[in-house]
Amino acid sequence: AAGQLFAAGGEAESGVVGHPELQPDLPGTGVTVLDVVPGPRADWFDAAALSSLCGQDWEVKPQSNRVGMRLQGTPLQRTRQGELASEGTVAGALQVPPEGLPVLFLADHPITGGYPVIAVVVDSQLDLAAQVPIGGRIRFRWADARSTEHTTPEEEVSN
Repeated sequence: AAGQLFAAGGEAESGVVGHPELQPDLPGTGVTVLDVVPGPRADWFDAAALSSLCGQDWEVKPQSNRVGMRLQGTPLQRTRQGELASEGTVAGALQVPPEGLPVLFLADHPITGGYPVIAVVVDSQLDLAAQVPIGGRIRFRWADARSTEHTTPEEEVSN
């Protein structure tokens, strides 16, 4: 009848509508760990910078978007100065501009870039990376590209 209201059911205690067990486990403002492999320009950085990349939590800055996630932390120091000629880039690349604060390339990343790529987030974790909210924190972890074993960049080169 006109004006009749239909009840859609009460809200679940969790605040989740539908089946909570089917909801994705999205990252919050805590620390999200992402595995990385050495990038094509990891040699532009010394061991201290490579260690610093994975030895600190990086905060996602408000300037982040679908192109790139801008990260705040202790800047990474290059061993080489100057800029590269433009090179192809991929989603997951961690490009380091001169100020030393990495940018994680996401879905709408540029096809070329001129800053060194220190590392690349493994493909299977790109969706998770894209869900880290502004103010969330990321910790990178070196991972062997051929397995789930975690390594250092020096071990990766010797394999």
